[in-house]
Amino acid sequence: MKHCPTFFFLLVFVWTACHAQNILSPAGRLMLSFSLQAGGEPTYRLSFGTKPVIQTSRLGIALRDRPSFDKGFVIAAVDTLTYDETWEPIWGEVRRIRNHYREMAITLEQPVFSHRRMVIRFRLYDDGLGFRYEFPLQQNIDYFTVSDELTQFALTGDHTAFWIPGDYDTNEYAYTTSTLTAIDAAKGRAADEIFAKTPIGRNAVQTPLLLKTADGLYINLHEAALIDYPAMNLTVNQETFVLSSHLVPDAVGNKAYLQTPARTPWRTIIVSNRAEDLLASKVILNLNEPSVIGDAGWIKPQKYVGVWWELHVGKTTWNYSDTSNLKLRDTDWSGVTPNGKHGATTARVKRYIDFAAEHGFRGVLVEGWNVGWEDWFGKWKEEVFDFVTPYPDFDVEELSRYAENKGVKLIMHHETSAAVTNYERRMDDAYRFMKKHGYEAVKTGYVGRIIPRGEHHDGQWMVNHYVRVAEKTAQYRIMVNMHEPVRPTGLHRTYPNWLACEAARGNEFNAWSHGNPPEHETILPFTRLMGGPMDYTPGIFQIRMDYYDPNRNAQVHTTLTKQLALYVTLYSPLQMAADLPENYERFPDAFQFIKDVAVDWDDTKIIAAEPGEYLTIARKAKDKDEWFVGAITDEQPRSSKVRLDFLPPNRWYVATIYADAPDAHWEENPMAYRIHTALANNRTVLEIRLAPGGGTAVSLSPATADDRKKWKEYK
Repeated sequence: MKHCPTFFFLLVFVWTACHAQNILSPAGRLMLSFSLQAGGEPTYRLSFGTKPVIQTSRLGIALRDRPSFDKGFVIAAVDTLTYDETWEPIWGEVRRIRNHYREMAITLEQPVFSHRRMVIRFRLYDDGLGFRYEFPLQQNIDYFTVSDELTQFALTGDHTAFWIPGDYDTNEYAYTTSTLTAIDAAKGRAADEIFAKTPIGRNAVQTPLLLKTADGLYINLHEAALIDYPAMNLTVNQETFVLSSHLVPDAVGNKAYLQTPARTPWRTIIVSNRAEDLLASKVILNLNEPSVIGDAGWIKPQKYVGVWWELHVGKTTWNYSDTSNLKLRDTDWSGVTPNGKHGATTARVKRYIDFAAEHGFRGVLVEGWNVGWEDWFGKWKEEVFDFVTPYPDFDVEELSRYAENKGVKLIMHHETSAAVTNYERRMDDAYRFMKKHGYEAVKTGYVGRIIPRGEHHDGQWMVNHYVRVAEKTAQYRIMVNMHEPVRPTGLHRTYPNWLACEAARGNEFNAWSHGNPPEHETILPFTRLMGGPMDYTPGIFQIRMDYYDPNRNAQVHTTLTKQLALYVTLYSPLQMAADLPENYERFPDAFQFIKDVAVDWDDTKIIAAEPGEYLTIARKAKDKDEWFVGAITDEQPRSSKVRLDFLPPNRWYVATIYADAPDAHWEENPMAYRIHTALANNRTVLEIRLAPGGGTAVSLSPATADDRKKWKEYK
């Protein structure tokens, strides 16, 4: 690691309101200004060059039953430094990341309240800002309750927003694109299929929030390093365009319980005049602490298959029996009548293991393997699963042996049914069970209303639970993939065994609801994925669901080749080939791309991007001379030229292009594609045509002498 910090310290003792304290980002692209108003109220401003991004905005923390950290401040000290390091993530989109910022820490003191102190720490990068509140160890305050956070983002106008409704329990909404004044969360995209949701109000939205100004600035508002604090939503003043933080409360209405020394998550503002640069930003990742895992050699980015999509399309079921009222403690499963449609059988799982071994997939996920699925959905039950008892038709010993002999690892599934206290009591037993049977990764789920009752998915208690799971699985050398958690905030830098999570509307909604509109996947990289990788579960080849049931009118709202392109455009070190093995066997030529595409990368190039419209990304595989390109569009057909100038000079590559057929259309003809192979180099310009809701995927591998004889140059 290259580590070159430079420190500059300035202490200023002032006991009245003072002039602004300003800092510039390392290359001078952004300027931050901090000042106290006449009443000792802390405020900040942010500019991009000559353009204001955030106008004078309030800062502060409100406390329960004692004076707040909101006014009456004087500046006790101003500490500044310049920091520059280059570090290597254990896995990621690039091999090396530069962490270069200028920092200004403002120590504020309240003379009238026993000289209590609070520090506001700003870190200014060339592509964004992070700031947080810190509460040093001090005699005048120790344990305290946060009733609200007063952070504001005063915008410069009625920007276009890409938003989902503010909610305490779910982020599985489809996105709406509108101006700030047109936001009405009550009229947002329908969400009747979301089981557990707690919307905040008509003018509340979630982060990550993407904004686009009339003069071409892209602004992303989010947070980094969310630990021991609730998630932040934003309320929109549609007259003044001021966004205010809105924290998720607990069961009694409080927001957070802190004890000095303490600090909040970073509030992040990423800004650029190019959409491509916004996607390349590493501000959120840099604001997180380095990995706490010493030897991380057991952490393996991977592709996987499994008993999952067949459950969503109704081919099989999670539950073993249709009998209800089966209690975990006293049910004799040998006497329970099976329904004949259970998916997680020994024979069916062996089919997936064989398929994974044949095609080079490391993992096989199995959902519905353990007792308890008959009687939990929609019920607020405490003890549903014990995470160690398989159904009678799932032979865990035999499958563990079979998978090991095939060189495949089974992936555990722990659906907690949102009974989180139950899961916490059983985690050690569950992880010991995993290690005994050779499982090295677990997918957790939190479907339903949280227990402890009254807590929310995104409140402080649950935020701490997700971190406890990351820490506990790391102790057992287990990788984790969380579904229905709080949206990520870059903590995969600190806990690299936390490979991915869902925390957004994934591909599964296309199986049984009105689904995800074609624009959805062009918005996710600018919003949800800014905080971390997503287990979106791409790779669906059988697009229409009436294939399984004539009465099922759902479908995936993409073309087949867009599903391929998603492996490149929606980043994750954990990628599922989500469809059924038999569907991949129907399209072996298209399936080849899923087999070939990498999941860990040396480099990433954002070639073209516009939120809600299109996205083209190229990535270089880790430790290999192979590149992959993904291009996707919304409902509109598009043509574009992709320059391969990122390839090294004087080298030839075999380009295999997986493209929409001329008559392809996400709704009318979604499974029509064609594959073309040619030679390419760094002077090649690919002409890509995207069908409505379509995509193109390209693999580029070094050409051999035989390839040079076999293929012609791309024209």
